[in-house]
Amino acid sequence: MPGWTAAFVVFADRLNRAFGRFAMYLLYVLMAVLLWSSLSKLGGQPSLWTLEMAQFVMVAYYVLGGAYTMQIGGHVRMDLFYARWSPGTKALVDAFTMLALIFYIGVMLWGAIESTVYSLTYAERSPTAWRPYLWPIKLVMCLGFVLMLLQATAEFLRDIARLRGVDLPS
Repeated sequence: MPGWTAAFVVFADRLNRAFGRFAMYLLYVLMAVLLWSSLSKLGGQPSLWTLEMAQFVMVAYYVLGGAYTMQIGGHVRMDLFYARWSPGTKALVDAFTMLALIFYIGVMLWGAIESTVYSLTYAERSPTAWRPYLWPIKLVMCLGFVLMLLQATAEFLRDIARLRGVDLPS
């Protein structure tokens, strides 16, 4: 395998590990927002922004942590047949499914970029009482799709290397 392959895989793994570790702490932000929501309701002055902010934080947590979850093998896998396969068969099937995933994420990224550009161009706001701008969360979604695309590409390259009998560093 060319030297750039190992360098790319290491770069993608390190980048996604950093973002995944950051995303873990977004749960504390989510808990703080939901705690504030509960306390403000108890005080008789419910906040308008808490529900939507909780949704935004949850989206950021989910999207930014997805690539790291892929990296550590935390996504759900159907092991009915997969567990019995040889490492070579697993690598071949994984490489094929990674190509399908790369295509899917590419389409999602394309749509997310178009939506973000629209949101920035027209200063799009949520139709709720709080009316926050939507471009920040759409930008986070674009970043999450880029990270997932990088990790899926790294996993694809790792599977191709396994098929050739080479172990790439992580």
